[in-house]
Amino acid sequence: MDTYSFTHEMAVRDYECDIQGIVNNGVYQNYLEHVRHLYLKSIGIDFAEYTRAGINLVVVRAELDYRLPLTSGDRFCVGLNFVRESRLRFAFLQGIVRLPDDKPVLDARIIGTALNARGRPYLPDELATLLV
Repeated sequence: MDTYSFTHEMAVRDYECDIQGIVNNGVYQNYLEHVRHLYLKSIGIDFAEYTRAGINLVVVRAELDYRLPLTSGDRFCVGLNFVRESRLRFAFLQGIVRLPDDKPVLDARIIGTALNARGRPYLPDELATLLV
């Protein structure tokens, strides 16, 4: 997790597991989204406040590579790097590792943009300055 600028530790809850006893594949997207929101808040970007101001931060592409399943009670850490993808897009490069053995669970590349009140893509100055 040393390669990530932001990390957050979590644990698997029983109800997140499917009939096979492993975390359902869709739940990983919830983990990733939760950490993205925590990260944005930590750098002064309030997702809900943006929405109230007519700026919608949206995911336009999600690439997830599953490596190892998590099971009920497993502790894990989600890491995140925030980078510019293009003129109007940003990317969250995220990873999940199981704790305490640091086994890779998932690698993800989540591409997003902001939509203004007219529904047009643009990059607010507050975000643009964070993306070098």
